[in-house]
Amino acid sequence: MNGEVRFLPSGKTVKVRRGTTLLDAARQAGLTIRTRCGGKAACFMCKMSVTPDSELLPIADNERHKLAGLEGEHIRLSCQARVAGKVTAEIPPDPLRSAVERLLAKQAEEQDDKLW
Repeated sequence: MNGEVRFLPSGKTVKVRRGTTLLDAARQAGLTIRTRCGGKAACFMCKMSVTPDSELLPIADNERHKLAGLEGEHIRLSCQARVAGKVTAEIPPDPLRSAVERLLAKQAEEQDDKLW
Protein backbone atom coordinates (compact mmCIF):
# COMPACT_ATOMS: atom_id res chain seq x y z
CA MET A 1 0.00 0.00 0.00
CA ASN A 2 1.54 3.26 -1.03
CA GLY A 3 -1.47 5.50 -1.47
CA GLU A 4 -4.00 7.04 0.84
CA VAL A 5 -7.36 8.57 -0.05
CA ARG A 6 -9.39 10.79 2.25
CA PHE A 7 -13.00 11.25 1.25
CA LEU A 8 -15.02 14.31 2.14
CA PRO A 9 -17.46 15.07 3.61
CA SER A 10 -17.33 11.77 5.52
CA GLY A 11 -13.66 12.09 6.46
CA LYS A 12 -13.14 8.37 5.80
CA THR A 13 -9.59 7.48 4.85
CA VAL A 14 -8.43 4.31 3.14
CA LYS A 15 -4.97 3.03 2.24
CA VAL A 16 -4.73 1.65 -1.30
CA ARG A 17 -2.18 0.41 -3.80
CA ARG A 18 -0.74 2.83 -6.31
CA GLY A 19 -2.90 2.79 -9.43
CA THR A 20 -6.17 2.08 -7.63
CA THR A 21 -9.05 4.14 -9.02
CA LEU A 22 -10.85 6.56 -6.75
CA LEU A 23 -14.01 4.56 -7.43
CA ASP A 24 -12.42 1.37 -6.09
CA ALA A 25 -10.91 3.27 -3.14
CA ALA A 26 -14.36 4.62 -2.25
CA ARG A 27 -15.81 1.12 -2.36
CA GLN A 28 -13.01 -0.11 -0.08
CA ALA A 29 -13.94 2.69 2.32
CA GLY A 30 -17.57 1.55 2.26
CA LEU A 31 -18.75 4.61 0.34
CA THR A 32 -21.14 4.60 -2.58
CA ILE A 33 -20.36 6.44 -5.80
CA ARG A 34 -23.11 6.63 -8.39
CA THR A 35 -22.15 5.18 -11.76
CA ARG A 36 -24.11 3.86 -14.67
CA CYS A 37 -21.41 2.83 -17.14
CA GLY A 38 -19.54 0.36 -14.95
CA GLY A 39 -16.34 2.41 -14.90
CA LYS A 40 -15.92 2.97 -18.65
CA ALA A 41 -15.82 6.81 -18.51
CA ALA A 42 -19.10 6.99 -20.40
CA CYS A 43 -21.72 8.31 -17.97
CA PHE A 44 -20.01 11.20 -16.10
CA MET A 45 -21.96 10.28 -12.94
CA CYS A 46 -18.89 9.44 -10.86
CA LYS A 47 -17.21 12.83 -11.15
CA MET A 48 -15.73 14.29 -7.99
CA SER A 49 -13.49 17.16 -7.05
CA VAL A 50 -9.97 16.61 -5.75
CA THR A 51 -7.75 19.03 -3.91
CA PRO A 52 -5.01 20.66 -6.00
CA ASP A 53 -2.29 18.87 -4.01
CA SER A 54 -3.78 15.41 -4.62
CA GLU A 55 -1.29 12.93 -6.01
CA LEU A 56 -2.93 11.20 -8.96
CA LEU A 57 -1.40 9.47 -11.96
CA PRO A 58 -1.52 11.58 -15.15
CA ILE A 59 -4.94 11.90 -16.73
CA ALA A 60 -5.63 9.56 -19.65
CA ASP A 61 -6.95 10.81 -22.99
CA ASN A 62 -10.40 9.21 -22.60
CA GLU A 63 -10.95 10.93 -19.24
CA ARG A 64 -9.59 14.26 -20.55
CA HIS A 65 -11.97 14.06 -23.50
CA LYS A 66 -14.96 13.32 -21.27
CA LEU A 67 -14.15 16.11 -18.80
CA ALA A 68 -13.70 18.67 -21.61
CA GLY A 69 -11.59 21.06 -19.55
CA LEU A 70 -13.03 20.42 -16.08
CA GLU A 71 -9.80 18.75 -14.98
CA GLY A 72 -8.38 22.28 -14.72
CA GLU A 73 -11.02 22.87 -12.04
CA HIS A 74 -9.80 19.73 -10.21
CA ILE A 75 -12.74 17.59 -11.32
CA ARG A 76 -11.95 13.96 -12.09
CA LEU A 77 -13.89 10.84 -12.97
CA SER A 78 -13.53 8.48 -10.03
CA CYS A 79 -13.63 5.46 -12.36
CA GLN A 80 -10.57 6.73 -14.25
CA ALA A 81 -8.50 8.78 -11.77
CA ARG A 82 -5.75 6.61 -10.31
CA VAL A 83 -4.02 7.13 -6.98
CA ALA A 84 -0.29 7.87 -6.96
CA GLY A 85 0.07 9.01 -3.33
CA LYS A 86 -2.04 11.09 -0.94
CA VAL A 87 -5.40 12.20 -2.31
CA THR A 88 -8.29 14.18 -0.88
CA ALA A 89 -11.51 13.81 -2.86
CA GLU A 90 -14.97 15.19 -2.28
CA ILE A 91 -17.91 12.97 -3.09
CA PRO A 92 -20.79 15.06 -4.38
CA PRO A 93 -24.16 14.63 -2.70
CA ASP A 94 -26.51 12.14 -4.28
CA PRO A 95 -28.84 14.12 -6.58
CA LEU A 96 -31.95 12.23 -5.50
CA ARG A 97 -31.18 12.70 -1.82
CA SER A 98 -30.50 16.41 -2.41
CA ALA A 99 -33.83 16.81 -4.21
CA VAL A 100 -35.71 15.11 -1.37
CA GLU A 101 -33.94 17.28 1.23
CA ARG A 102 -34.88 20.44 -0.70
CA LEU A 103 -38.52 19.35 -0.92
CA LEU A 104 -38.64 18.53 2.79
CA ALA A 105 -37.12 21.90 3.68
CA LYS A 106 -39.63 23.69 1.46
CA GLN A 107 -42.49 21.73 3.01
CA ALA A 108 -41.31 22.57 6.52
CA GLU A 109 -41.03 26.25 5.59
CA GLU A 110 -44.56 26.27 4.16
CA GLN A 111 -45.91 24.63 7.32
CA ASP A 112 -44.17 27.24 9.47
CA ASP A 113 -45.75 30.02 7.38
CA LYS A 114 -49.23 28.51 7.91
CA LEU A 115 -48.74 28.45 11.69
CA TRP A 116 -48.37 32.22 11.83
